[in-house]
Amino acid sequence: MPPRHLDAPVPQAEEVLVSQKRVACDGGGGALGHPLVYLEMGEDDSVECTYCDRRFVLAASAHDDSHYVDPAARPPESH
Repeated sequence: MPPRHLDAPVPQAEEVLVSQKRVACDGGGGALGHPLVYLEMGEDDSVECTYCDRRFVLAASAHDDSHYVDPAARPPESH
């Protein structure tokens, strides 16, 4: 039996700009997300999560892998 809603729009996968080639994804939905997975871009400039299709794209101002980036760092005005 074919799908019923062939003309239904498929939402675009979320694209996240990142500063390192190694990223982690939990689906972003808290309890409704998925298990935490770590993704490595390798030679590419992007990687896609196999659970949620979220796409992580390397920013032009990326850091090398030996540079520590605090994951909880926020601008002062957001405190």
